[in-house]
Amino acid sequence: MTTHPMLTDRSHDLHIFISTGEVSGDLQGGYLAQALHRQAQAKNIALTLSGLGGERMAAAGTHLIGNTTPIGAVGIFEALPFLIPSWQMRRQAQAFFRQTPIDLTIFLDYMGPNLALGKFLYRQFPQVPRAYYIAPQQWVWAFSEKDTQWLTRITDQMIAVFPGEAAYYRGFGADVQYFGHPLIDQFPEPPSRTEARQQLGLDDTDTVITLLPASRQQEVARVLPVVLEAAVKVQAAWPQAQFLVPISMAQLRPAIAAAVAQAQLNATLIDGGSAAAIAAADLVINKSGTVNLEVALMNVPQIVVYRLNPVTARLGYYLLKVDIPFISPVNLFVNKSVVPEFIQWEATPAAIAQASLKLLQDQAARAEVQAGYAEMRAHMGEPGVCDRVAAHLIDFAIARQQSTPQSTPPLLS
Repeated sequence: MTTHPMLTDRSHDLHIFISTGEVSGDLQGGYLAQALHRQAQAKNIALTLSGLGGERMAAAGTHLIGNTTPIGAVGIFEALPFLIPSWQMRRQAQAFFRQTPIDLTIFLDYMGPNLALGKFLYRQFPQVPRAYYIAPQQWVWAFSEKDTQWLTRITDQMIAVFPGEAAYYRGFGADVQYFGHPLIDQFPEPPSRTEARQQLGLDDTDTVITLLPASRQQEVARVLPVVLEAAVKVQAAWPQAQFLVPISMAQLRPAIAAAVAQAQLNATLIDGGSAAAIAAADLVINKSGTVNLEVALMNVPQIVVYRLNPVTARLGYYLLKVDIPFISPVNLFVNKSVVPEFIQWEATPAAIAQASLKLLQDQAARAEVQAGYAEMRAHMGEPGVCDRVAAHLIDFAIARQQSTPQSTPPLLS
């Protein structure tokens, strides 16, 4: 076991490491980093943040040792192109931990790489406390209990962002806290539709549909085509509709622009953030992910679409017997169908277009979705989630800073 220096002479300093990946993880990592700095300042603590993440974390005052936003994927075959970059990033992190005293490591989502890094720290630096914030959705996706057992083994503190997630991990013996969902901080009230339209140069009477099909390269290949085909069908039925396509990652822009042009869709690409394009919309057609919660908090009806590599999907369905009642976090929050989901074989352009037109035309259907949003919001807690999480994590790190190093625990087979 590598000996790690204890930090008994730095009772008013903290060095925290945050490990995450992909666009949504970087977004949440940025929010957390900002809150950690606010809480450290309030507690008169000198805080240093390092980590794996992206531009938002860096802008929030985190020293990045690697940019992980471009190397995420969902699915078995989808992850293969990123195995070597992920391994290289993990090696960089391991070297950093061997050279730098850390008071707390925070894993944020990004299960595969974080689980690997967590096992390394568990074995080599067991005295360094570890927390998991926005824990992996094992309660939805788990193929077996082995990964869940490892997640609870490598984690001293777990902070859930769904009530069902908290209950699931407690069932495996984890020390779990639930402070609410952090996105409630960003949208305590739905933003103004009128102001968003003015910002984008849209008229109040325009029919606006926002498409959010891709934040990963695999989604450009699998999700974007079916979303565009569906949008073309909606455009044929509703020629006056205007489409907005926010770009979540600059690297994806050329491929998305080319696909939109080829589809001959009346669409405008939006750079520099998606919030205004969502708030201005009458309907959002988006891929499954955290963005679904953003749309719901802006009170805009939405359709959720996702497709994996067909081989990955069939392996999960037939071989691994994966049975997932819902995939969108909106539906997961209340454990019922609030927004329509079209996943894998059900994600056909005709079905998506039909559901889209219903939500555009049927006021009762729109009202039903928005009533579900209100129920979801009630489960998300009060604003101030990020600061409550940050205060808890800083207090936990301080409490553990003077603790005696533990011996290396037995390995989990």
